[in-house]
Amino acid sequence: MPRSWLAPAKLNLYLHVIGQRLDGYHCLDSLVAFADIGDQLSVVPAPHLSLRIEGPFAAGLAGDPQQNLVWRAASGLAARLHRAPDAAITLVKNLPVASGIGGGSSDAAATLKALLDLWAATPDEAALAGLAAELGADVPVCLAARTSWLGGIGERVEPAPILPEVHVVLVNPGLALSTQTVFKARRGALSQPARLLRPPEDAAALAGLLAARRNDLTEAAISLAPVIGTVLARLQASEGALIARMSGSGATCFALFAASGAAAAAATRLRAEQKGWWVAAGRLI
Repeated sequence: MPRSWLAPAKLNLYLHVIGQRLDGYHCLDSLVAFADIGDQLSVVPAPHLSLRIEGPFAAGLAGDPQQNLVWRAASGLAARLHRAPDAAITLVKNLPVASGIGGGSSDAAATLKALLDLWAATPDEAALAGLAAELGADVPVCLAARTSWLGGIGERVEPAPILPEVHVVLVNPGLALSTQTVFKARRGALSQPARLLRPPEDAAALAGLLAARRNDLTEAAISLAPVIGTVLARLQASEGALIARMSGSGATCFALFAASGAAAAAATRLRAEQKGWWVAAGRLI
């Protein structure tokens, strides 16, 4: 029987752009967390590698499956293990594509974990980390899949303090944004690293600490897609919302809540009022 793996949504609780390398890539400082909302991936033994994509956002990944990060992760891992990529992979795409919550990167990380389990393999950690970094800047932190400090261009991942119980509502207004385009549109001075000096004791304390930080890509994303500003305003106005913020380069935004009931009620209300928006409620893991 296939075993299912969650590819959780990645949230940048704050994201500071602190530099730019000579090759054009930006250096980041970010606190990353994961939600119990995500894609589902399953694998079973098969004569050869195959990938089937289904779910509400499968159409966004139509095309050559060999260009998908899941396929590239599977074939890359098999090559490093010196074995055939003999697995049938099914991806249920529940997260919007190109939406700032690391969907593709989390899918790739889940693929690596699922195939290591299927093949009962234990690769060299450095080799696995190298493969993750080759697949994409967000894949290393998605491979960790726990609250982490993110540095460099994404390749530096360090454990962060465990967060308190926090509930979350994610909203995407139904559009995809190119990360490269958003970075090009960013204006203004660089920020400083701003790691939390102490672990927050509860959801309200976390929101208070985040309020002194920001996502440096928000203004650029709003300039390209003004509806993001509307999403943020609607989330912040939700009863019980502690703070609203855009994740990554957008367009998905989130609000943090102390209580699951408040998060669920806010999600229900937003779904009813904005038929074209993707809305999901859950909790940080």
